[in-house]
Amino acid sequence: MQNTDNSVAASTMAEDIKRDVASRLELPLKGVSAVIDLLDEGATVPFISRYRKERTGSMDEVGVRSVESMLKTVRELYARREFISNAIRESGNLTPEISNRLNQASAMTELEDIYAPFKPKKRTRATMAREKGLEPLARIIMSGRGNDCERAAAGFVGKNGVADTVEALRGASDIIAEWASESTRLRNMTRNAYRRGGSLSATVAKDKDSELAGSPFAQYAGFSQSVRRMASHQYLAMRRAEKEGLLKVKYQLDESRGSLEDSLIDNYIPRQAGGDSVELIADAVADASKRLIRPAVETEISASLKEEADRVAIDIFADNLRQLLLAPPLRGKRVLAIDPGYRTGCKVVALDEQGALLDTAVIYPAAPRNDVAGATDILSRMIRKHRLDVVSLGNGTASRETERFLKQSALLPQESIYVVSEDGASVYSASDVARAEFPDHDVTVRGAVSIGRRLIDPLAELVKIDPKSIGVGQYQHDVDQTRLKGALDYTVMSCVNAVGVDVNTASTSLLQYVSGIGPALAANIVAYRTANGPFRSRAELKKVPRLGEKAFEQSAGFLRVADGKEPLDNTGIHPESYALVKKMARSIGAEVAELPANSELLSKIDLDRLAAEGVGGLETMRDIVAELRKPGRDPRTDGNTDAFIPGVDSFEQLHTGMTLPGKVANITAFGAFIDLGIKENGLLHISRLSDRRVAAVSDVLHLNQQILVEVIDIDSARRRIGLALRKG
Repeated sequence: MQNTDNSVAASTMAEDIKRDVASRLELPLKGVSAVIDLLDEGATVPFISRYRKERTGSMDEVGVRSVESMLKTVRELYARREFISNAIRESGNLTPEISNRLNQASAMTELEDIYAPFKPKKRTRATMAREKGLEPLARIIMSGRGNDCERAAAGFVGKNGVADTVEALRGASDIIAEWASESTRLRNMTRNAYRRGGSLSATVAKDKDSELAGSPFAQYAGFSQSVRRMASHQYLAMRRAEKEGLLKVKYQLDESRGSLEDSLIDNYIPRQAGGDSVELIADAVADASKRLIRPAVETEISASLKEEADRVAIDIFADNLRQLLLAPPLRGKRVLAIDPGYRTGCKVVALDEQGALLDTAVIYPAAPRNDVAGATDILSRMIRKHRLDVVSLGNGTASRETERFLKQSALLPQESIYVVSEDGASVYSASDVARAEFPDHDVTVRGAVSIGRRLIDPLAELVKIDPKSIGVGQYQHDVDQTRLKGALDYTVMSCVNAVGVDVNTASTSLLQYVSGIGPALAANIVAYRTANGPFRSRAELKKVPRLGEKAFEQSAGFLRVADGKEPLDNTGIHPESYALVKKMARSIGAEVAELPANSELLSKIDLDRLAAEGVGGLETMRDIVAELRKPGRDPRTDGNTDAFIPGVDSFEQLHTGMTLPGKVANITAFGAFIDLGIKENGLLHISRLSDRRVAAVSDVLHLNQQILVEVIDIDSARRRIGLALRKG
């Protein structure tokens, strides 16, 4: 019977959670319920959003991901509620009123406020007072029964080590202060006061003036901002500066319209209280406010500000990463890749269209050797021998000097020279993945190969590198690392599955991000491919060791088999829908092989009629037709792949008022950093993006976008450049 009751309770809670998630997200319950069921069955977000539209009500990937995130939050809330309820019940204090309050609580803060009076406490001043038997005195004072508190306190003197009435009243006051600190009403009043009139101010730490002046946080000396208007990047910057010992950050409260303590006292003193009990209670509440409530609320607000700042920073990082991963590949080009350097020279590699290594060399066109003739000769021979089309040049040390040499040598047209971010190339070159790929080459060659492959196929190359090393985002080391990793891993998985993966050419690093695969199965797929040759069909994937039905269901639609036995295997159509495709073809008297890229035939298929007849789901059939119209299409090819040609060669050439071409190198909450073709990037502040207010930089710009900017400020001492966006 007990098991049955537990099962019913668990089922009821599961339904409550679904309703709660749907309500918080303002999404239809039916779709949310379906998504949660699918997630619990082990389905991934890309799979659900792509292949289960009929069940979810055509919820897109953003919606499915939001359900997944909110589900985690709500389940944590329900688990904490159950824990608190059991803890209070075991202490013998659970009443119907408390139980109802717990059930009504919709946030962790509310739950913790309810739990506060019953929570096991550390040894506090109030605890020691209770040990001396002074809680009854505190109750007498709070009840208002004794107008003469001194006389009431005398009854406790000489008991449990209480020396005199002063000690008795002090102990009773400590107990009253603790009661006040546990009052949900007083805590909420304090929270509201801080939210309305609270601010954070920063002052320079002792003897740190000169150090702060030379740091990126100099602008925060004397900085103050209200809690309500604190921007995410401002809060993270202040925290970082405080952590480094440069600033002292503290809360301030605007009490020009009245003291917070006075308000708390007025709301806590019982109406029936009289005599000297009023003053005692007032002093205890004031003590509780300053010693207990304010610090707790400030800690709570700090946690809230940090959580929101983390969310914004992580969202920006993830969005930047998505743009990098989905940058258009440069198909069909043979690449001369260069990792530039001064003393140790430039590491040069030649790559074919697929990124295979053809040749390596080292050249020294820049100081200290300045061997321009030798470098020209080596590159000329490599370009001729391997029929190289374009240059992929890393943007690190000596990049600008090497770029200048390449343009002056005219070995390839200027528009064939691409400057590529080399962030993370050194991380890749020293990794196990790089050693496995190039066991006979050192880190310098591996780094140059990575730079070249980023031009050929950014997604396939960048998945080999820890996303945190790719160099986009802000304050990435200050945010919650678990949340950051989860967001970035999801972003990589989302991008990989949006593009699709050729199962016969993909690396283990790429395959592991395919829905339902993971590192172990990715390694098994590559091992099977190595032992048995290329896959001839998706169905052959079932022969891979440990790749069962569930993994096949989740992954098959995202894996492509080009030139295989089944034409549909090179599309985003899931194998479970192949029979449906045949029915759709039969409905117009055609064969499946005639459908791909045949708009005339596809337009003849009456999807509404087929759906009404129960042949298949309307949304699934629409997706099938869309896929057949452009079979094998890479969604990344819609972007611009033109090389960026800068307008200046050095910082010294800049002057205010000049208009320059630029390329968006990084996006933050406060603006974008623009590559101008020189060592120093310019800052395009969010306020300079438009005449109107811009909510987010990403609403206007995206990474690698080529734009026109105007130089509006030059700080020669710190070599900083201020920019404004120009139309056109």
